[in-house]
Amino acid sequence: MSNNDNFFEKVYTVARQIPYGRVTSYGAIAKYLGAARSARMVGWAMNGSHNKDVPAHRVVNRVGLLTGKHHFDGTNLMQQLLENEGVRVKDHQVQDFQKVFWDPAKELAQDKI
Repeated sequence: MSNNDNFFEKVYTVARQIPYGRVTSYGAIAKYLGAARSARMVGWAMNGSHNKDVPAHRVVNRVGLLTGKHHFDGTNLMQQLLENEGVRVKDHQVQDFQKVFWDPAKELAQDKI
């Protein structure tokens, strides 16, 4: 297993903890994993998360934009999945972002991953 595979699995473990109806950011996951400058790597992990039971639709950019939406089948699937969970999205951006933002650094014990 390469270092990337190991990092991706850690990303998936964190992403699986994101509660229903909440979102987090690529950077928040990277920071939690001790790799604060690796937000793009988290994005790459999310791109490869299909068929891994990972709620990738709950991971957005640092201001709540659905930047990963083009990796989902269908035009608005990412938005539809979030809206089905009660997250409001307008113009490809999560509304009330701070209210629905889930920070793994505050919510998870570091030894869980």
